[in-house]
Amino acid sequence: MRHFFTIYFLFSLLLVYSQPENLLSGQYNLEQLDSILIPLEDWRPFPKISDRPGWAAADQSMLKDFITEAETYLEYSWPSMPATMSLAYIRTGDRDAYQGLSFQKRRALGTLLLAEIAENKGRFLDQIVNGVWSICEESFWGVPAHLPGDVNGLANTGDPIVDLFAAETATYLSWVDYFLGDQLDSITPQIRMRMQREIQQRIFTPLMTKHHGWMGPNSNGRPPNNWNPWICSNWINTVLLMERNPDKRTEQIHKALGILDEFLNPYPNDGGCDEGPSYWGAAAASLFDNISLLNLASNDAFQYVYDNEKVKNMGQFIYRAQISKNYFLNFADADPQPKMDAAMIYRYGKAIDDLPMMQFAAFYHHEGDNAEVGNFHFFRNFFELFIQKDLEGIDKKLPLPGDVWLPDIQVMAARDKEGSTDGFYLAAKGGHNDESHNHNDIGNFVVYYNGDPLIIDVGRGTYTRKTFSRERYDIWFNRSDFHNTPTIAGLTQAPGAQYRAHRVNYDQKQNTTLFSLDISRAYPDNEMILRWARTIILRRHQNIEINDGFRLRESHEIGEHIMTCYEPYEGEPGEMIIPFQPEGKEKILFRLKYDYNQYAPHVEKIKLEEAEDRGIISKWGDRIYRLTFSSKEPVRMGEFQLTIEKIP
Repeated sequence: MRHFFTIYFLFSLLLVYSQPENLLSGQYNLEQLDSILIPLEDWRPFPKISDRPGWAAADQSMLKDFITEAETYLEYSWPSMPATMSLAYIRTGDRDAYQGLSFQKRRALGTLLLAEIAENKGRFLDQIVNGVWSICEESFWGVPAHLPGDVNGLANTGDPIVDLFAAETATYLSWVDYFLGDQLDSITPQIRMRMQREIQQRIFTPLMTKHHGWMGPNSNGRPPNNWNPWICSNWINTVLLMERNPDKRTEQIHKALGILDEFLNPYPNDGGCDEGPSYWGAAAASLFDNISLLNLASNDAFQYVYDNEKVKNMGQFIYRAQISKNYFLNFADADPQPKMDAAMIYRYGKAIDDLPMMQFAAFYHHEGDNAEVGNFHFFRNFFELFIQKDLEGIDKKLPLPGDVWLPDIQVMAARDKEGSTDGFYLAAKGGHNDESHNHNDIGNFVVYYNGDPLIIDVGRGTYTRKTFSRERYDIWFNRSDFHNTPTIAGLTQAPGAQYRAHRVNYDQKQNTTLFSLDISRAYPDNEMILRWARTIILRRHQNIEINDGFRLRESHEIGEHIMTCYEPYEGEPGEMIIPFQPEGKEKILFRLKYDYNQYAPHVEKIKLEEAEDRGIISKWGDRIYRLTFSSKEPVRMGEFQLTIEKIP
């Protein structure tokens, strides 16, 4: 019977996710698309550099900042990218040296371009030419971490692939061509010819002739992640600006729309991003980038997309996943404190007519901050330059919803008081263990108080060679025993889509929010774990309760794990105390009540010594503690109850 329900559930899931909408590619056929795209020679997405009245409408303070920053690059020596730097990834696991240098070169080029647009005096032109030429001479525009394994750390220049940053690079060059084409030709036509040739060989030809893994589901059936819309946004940007052949221009856009639907069709209807808020900026937000670029190139022929409920939900996820001003929900590889792109979020909110999203964006817009070119999504800078007054003219407000339930990705969140960070915040998840950027974390939960972390999801560390290899789950913070989940008979959760939550239930009342699920099937020996029903409850303005009711086939030892950034200590019998004291704030003691007749607590500080741990230290400092409640003797059935409350 159990297998029958598994098959039934998977079949039902298949029905839900196998009905493609084709929202993007299904609207216009090739001929219709050709008729709505503005021809290259007529397309003016932003004022040309000679249109000085047009640029007078841009934010002059930002443009001045770009000039100031670009002046630091006037003597910049464009570095080469030696083979050994690329080989370091497979030799030592380090990816930062190569990609750090690559990102720096592109930031420099983008800053110089924006400064030249602002000034229009030719002062930065030679350095732009040096940058273009240096980047064109690189063997690979991407990063070694994204190369296929069979090339052993060096790109196969005869068979180029398109990763995130190869596509990003093409965007930088395409805007140089758009704004400075005439000036470059006055130096020598070879510069633009080189850019055109390199983009054709490195980007357009491989994308039109070869399947890339990010274009569709992987071999396990997992839908595409943020790579799909992120790369497509740069591909579409570059095609619109650099493809001289009108037929090929339309054909490439048409293919990109079909690939984008491979991302959008299976995306959860609730808009939930299983990659988390820090990847939302390259997932749902990159989908928005595609639509905004296409609307610019078609007199708003894709405006209909914003009426789609799923697309609206995808945008709203960013504020539904917010904990407080500084913290966001960081399940899986997400960061607890991602940077908010206020201008992009505002534009998305305006497009879907969502005032709370626009106010959320305005909250993170800091007037007077120095403008700077980030590492990614370069074209967003141009949009940002022309909406500053809009951002400054809207109320700044965080929505902070009281309850959030995303049934498709099985994530819930609840807080003591809607619109406020005062008091408890609780979030928990179900799902499965083959999510994008997955951690083995079914049944995991986090607790914040007054907007600061109390019981945490550690999140990800520094990406190295191990991160996306077969050794991924050898990294401690990816494993379930370093999440707020149990270890059962020595077993931790296993990776794979078959390891999932079931019997998931969510119930919200005025003063109580309850989330329950059975996590037994997240573990590899399902026949041994007959039931593990976890119930997580927020009682507003009172406490949080975790209750695990379990039944095993045989008696075994169990351990319940709690991760925190404060060192717990024992209080009265049956109490563990967490001395909660965010920086600059008053200490508050929290009591974790448990049955001391059945369980014994143990506290350990996690050693942060590996290369991957650098990212943990940058987020949390060297203060990660694991509190484990171990059964005093083997048990076959029973319960574990933990009550979390503030000590008056």
